[in-house]
Amino acid sequence: MDDQLQRKEILIRQRNKLMTKDFWINLPVKDIKKSKAFFSKLGFSFNTQYGNSDNSASLLIGQKKVVVMLFDEPTFKSFTNTEIVNTKQGTEVLLSIDAESKEEVDEMAEKAINAGGKSKHKPAEMEGWMYGCVFTDLDGHQWNVLYMDMDKAPKG
Repeated sequence: MDDQLQRKEILIRQRNKLMTKDFWINLPVKDIKKSKAFFSKLGFSFNTQYGNSDNSASLLIGQKKVVVMLFDEPTFKSFTNTEIVNTKQGTEVLLSIDAESKEEVDEMAEKAINAGGKSKHKPAEMEGWMYGCVFTDLDGHQWNVLYMDMDKAPKG
């Protein structure tokens, strides 16, 4: 390989390393206050240092504190310049949350329903090693809560 090609490959690798520092998810919501109340009832916390305003909220999920930014629909549309998906007609994305036990799945499902969410997929065992449910939040975004018994998981 000649020196020029080698230098080009090194520059590409360096540039790719710089491109992904963090990852977060942006979701459109109809009402920020109602969405914050919903997710608070599920036990999630919010980043109080940034991302919270009349038109946004910064939801923190899991031990790694993955950020899910909730934006009111007009703000979200200003970012994408597209229409927002009608979540009553289809699934835009399935957001998955790891649970430590079957009981935690059951608890999260109950909290989601009690907070105003809906579920067509009640907690159940799947494939002999997973236990989970799917619920929709107030805006129809689908959330999957899943416990995986890795001792029973297929190997390979």
